[in-house]
Amino acid sequence: MGELIRMSHISKSYGRVQALDDVSLTVNESEIVGLLGDNGAGKSTLIKVLSGAVPLTSGDIFIRGTKVTLRGTTDAISQGIETIYQDSALVTQLSIARNLFLGREPLTGSKLFNRMDRAKMDAVARDLLKRVGITKNIPPGTPIGSLSGGERQAVAIARAMYFDSDLIILDEPTNNLGVAETQGVLRFVRGARDSGHSCIFIAHNIHHVFQVVDRIVVMRRGKVVADDIDPRTSTIEQVERVITGMDEMH
Repeated sequence: MGELIRMSHISKSYGRVQALDDVSLTVNESEIVGLLGDNGAGKSTLIKVLSGAVPLTSGDIFIRGTKVTLRGTTDAISQGIETIYQDSALVTQLSIARNLFLGREPLTGSKLFNRMDRAKMDAVARDLLKRVGITKNIPPGTPIGSLSGGERQAVAIARAMYFDSDLIILDEPTNNLGVAETQGVLRFVRGARDSGHSCIFIAHNIHHVFQVVDRIVVMRRGKVVADDIDPRTSTIEQVERVITGMDEMH
């Protein structure tokens, strides 16, 4: 497996608060990395740096060995990094189909008179919602504002699926999801790896992490304290002890 992402000696401070302290993280191609740690460990800050949402204070980011500067989320997206946050940025007044394509709508017609290809958008939306585990028949024209929290999360995941990113960062993707939707998300993560994509998977539910990841990285107080835990040879209890600082795994 080749190296896809390398974050090298990343630090991020907000005034006197050191949110990230000399953090290094690699993600290989076709690898699912579970990023774990208690609240305040630095997980969200790290992925916000990688997704271009916040600037780093110091350190370097490499994609396939080439150093990159991420000045914003559009830079990250153009580099093949798609991030799905717990409170994913969906426009509540717009439909499911419009949210899936926001800013990247397919067009039909001549160059002079092109317009959004609504039929294609609706067909893609129906297919993707099934793939992420939404079993009830929700019309693609339904406004996001009328969906449950779990259904909104599924729409955000469906968007990342369709645009085929190299790295998909999932921040608490199974929060607020029912059983069928949760299984849909876990299926999607496995399928992403099988089709050659990489994921960073952040979840409080360590059981979900163990079901899908290849390697576990643990953060504590802004530092990486373990970066090569193999879920096939470790127990949930061992990892929980690393998270809480009761045990160090080398």
